[in-house]
Amino acid sequence: MSSRQRPAPKAAAAATPRPPKTAAAERRRFWLQYPSRQVRRPILWEMSRKFPEVRFDIRQATVNEEIGLICLELEAPRPDLKAAIKWFEKHGVQVEPVEINVIES
Repeated sequence: MSSRQRPAPKAAAAATPRPPKTAAAERRRFWLQYPSRQVRRPILWEMSRKFPEVRFDIRQATVNEEIGLICLELEAPRPDLKAAIKWFEKHGVQVEPVEINVIES
């Protein structure tokens, strides 16, 4: 045997417990329409703080002094999606599902 010896194999690490399975996330697109009184309010930021488990992606937006219209993709477990949508509606935002994806991007 040479003067170089191989190190002894390490003992197997104890299995780490897996986190409990959560509900599968859904991805849905919605049109959000803001009235003029809500245009300057950071409502998407507020939603992200209230519902940190809901991920969002702004797909398209048009905002001026009179109206805000945003196509928003939301991703979260169904109960969280429903809660976020109700929250938007409670704050004066009209929420409509996007029916057809004409251009998938």
